[in-house]
Amino acid sequence: MADDTEIRSLTCTTSDGLSLEAELALPGEPAEGHPPVTGSVVLAHPHPLHGGSMTSLVTGELFRALPRSGLAALRFNFRGVGASEGEHGHGEAEALDVVAAIDALAAATPLRPLVVCGWSFGADVSLGVTDERLAGWVVIAPPLRFRPAADYDVVGHDPRPKLIIVPEHDEFRSPASAAEATADWVNTTLEVVPGADHFLVGRTDKAARLVIDFIASL
Repeated sequence: MADDTEIRSLTCTTSDGLSLEAELALPGEPAEGHPPVTGSVVLAHPHPLHGGSMTSLVTGELFRALPRSGLAALRFNFRGVGASEGEHGHGEAEALDVVAAIDALAAATPLRPLVVCGWSFGADVSLGVTDERLAGWVVIAPPLRFRPAADYDVVGHDPRPKLIIVPEHDEFRSPASAAEATADWVNTTLEVVPGADHFLVGRTDKAARLVIDFIASL
């Protein structure tokens, strides 16, 4: 696909009145013979108290890669990060930030299906959001510990599709542990990225391909 991505600056407004900085990447025209995979993705970044932001490695790479496959991508800074207002909410208030990002993405583009894709802390926060506009969830290297257990039960038993991407050598939740923790989830696929650790250095392309293929299957 042609890489003529259009990037726009946006502001997302949360239900508790905070303004969050965000960027929207819109896909350009596809190359001849390659129809676009129509869809849109909210990207949620890793832990703010450990340096996470919307430009962190995996989030940043997905923001670049997804539009090349016809997917609109919106990345944003959680409350208290960068120019986003507010203070860190310990994974609870951040769910409001994800909903605000969904609001902004749904308003900016008609592309469907709409999926939320979080990495690390952002994965856990994403699993706390069951907005009816979502067609599914993609979680990359989820620690599965930043939300109440009841939240995971709710999304785990939601009939909409879920993709769990776990690095083979993840330091916070191994593939075996992730499989055990989500064994009773419905409509859920777990994919392991061989050779990768939690940060997926050198293997972000593999994660991106899994995300793209998942959305194409919806």
